[in-house]
Formats: sequence, structure tokens, C-alpha cells
Amino acid sequence: MATREERDKYRSVLEDAGQVQWRDGHPPDFNSVNQLFEEGQTKVWPEGSLEETVQNAIKSWEMEFSHKIRLQDFKTINPEKFKLFVNGREGLSAEETLRLGSYNALLKNSLPEEFQYYKPEEESFESSHDAFRSALPRGFAWEILSVYSGPPVIAFKFRHWGYFEGTFKGHAPTGEMVQFMGLGVLKVDETLRAEEIEIYYDPGELFGELLRGPPISETKTTDRGDNTADKQSCPFTH
Repeated sequence: MATREERDKYRSVLEDAGQVQWRDGHPPDFNSVNQLFEEGQTKVWPEGSLEETVQNAIKSWEMEFSHKIRLQDFKTINPEKFKLFVNGREGLSAEETLRLGSYNALLKNSLPEEFQYYKPEEESFESSHDAFRSALPRGFAWEILSVYSGPPVIAFKFRHWGYFEGTFKGHAPTGEMVQFMGLGVLKVDETLRAEEIEIYYDPGELFGELLRGPPISETKTTDRGDNTADKQSCPFTH
């Protein structure tokens, strides 16, 4: 099995650790999610292709926002210009994205209050990552499906997937694959550092699967054999 010290072929910025201050005190280990990616990817891009380059760039970008604590240590973005736009909402600066965490930044939505089962504004960086690491213990793999234009403005289609094998917000795991697809536009500078990232996707695809598991407190079976969780209605699964 690969060790943390060995090269991560999808995140070359890990090799240039230097004096980086890591959130957990050491570089992250991606062995589990890399295996999930390799077993489940639907596209295998040629080495050095634009598709592979963009795919690895996004993996590295996500790694830095999840595991580094100082913007001065980032290699994948231009901190002074960076903005993250999700589903057409107001852009988040690098500082705001780092403070919120990638999950909270990407999961803000405009669903009606009664349908907001996950509320990013009530989650911390740590609680958001804990929730998804619990639900998807093997990780949340990411792949490029298509690239429609080259730099400096790169348009692409992506897929995100994992297996719901742990609890999520009081819902029991189903063991099934959870996935969603979306579109992105990445604007880069002359050194391929990200200046703007736009992401478009339907959060209902994700939460529909995560809320499919029965509520843990309501999974008792009655004398008639009725599962009380079956009576719960999830707005994303109809």
C-alpha cells in the first residue's frame, strides 16, 4: 500500500510541501479516495491531455482548501483575484472560501426553509467535513467528463461520487452510490492558477440520495412489520 510520503499522481502540489501549515499537522493521505476514483472512473484521459490537466488541477484546488490553513501556502489559485461562484450566487473570495470550507461554500442553496436539510450557515468548517467524511468514509471522488474549451477560460462537465456507508445528519446509510454531475467554468492566469471558478449543479441530486436512508431514531419496526421511516417524505426523492 502506498504511504503518505509517496507521490500522489493526481495532486503534484503535495510534493512541494515546504513549510506548509497543514490543518491536521501533516499532509493528507488520499489513498482511499484515489482507489475509489480508479475503480469508479468512467473516463481515462491520456497523460498530459487537457482533460487530465484540468481534472488534477481541480483535485489539487480542493485539497488545498480542505487541508491548508494559510493562503500564502496555496499553489493552485491567485489569492488576490480568486472568486468562487456556485449556481449563479455572489462570488466568494479566497478568504471566505477557506473560512467556510469547500463543502459549505458549494452547498449553499436557495431551497425553501422546510427543504433545507443541510444548512451551511449553521455549519463550521469542521462540522461540515465531519458530516461528509462520516457519510462517505471511502471519500468523495471527482472526475472530468468533458472539457469544452482550453485556457484561459476552461469550460467542463464533471461527476462527483461516493458510497453512502456511514450516517448523515441522523439518516442511516444505504450502502448505495451517491453521485451528481455538473458544469464548471475555470478562469486561469498565465501560470494556470485559478482566478475564478463557476460551478453549476443540482444539490437535490446529492441530498436526495443522502436523505434516502431512514432516520436512525425512526427505524423501529412496529408489530405489524411497518417501518416508520417509510412514512417519512423526502422532497428530493419524488
